[in-house]
Amino acid sequence: MKIDNQKVLFLLAEKGMIYKELCSKAGISDVEFRKIRAGKRNPKPATIGKIANALDVSVHEIIVQEGDDD
Repeated sequence: MKIDNQKVLFLLAEKGMIYKELCSKAGISDVEFRKIRAGKRNPKPATIGKIANALDVSVHEIIVQEGDDD
């Protein structure tokens, strides 16, 4: 699974959050999150769940669905 960067960016804007706040709420490091966003690391399902929980959305709202453009 991959995180949809555009969706995450939209949700951050909607909630008035910055990446650092998201990482803190999700319990992941900014370095790890930057690697995930850059496509250099495939996140574990648990990590995607933590990010979704921090944004208060379902996992389906932040992942790239099959057939979606990256």
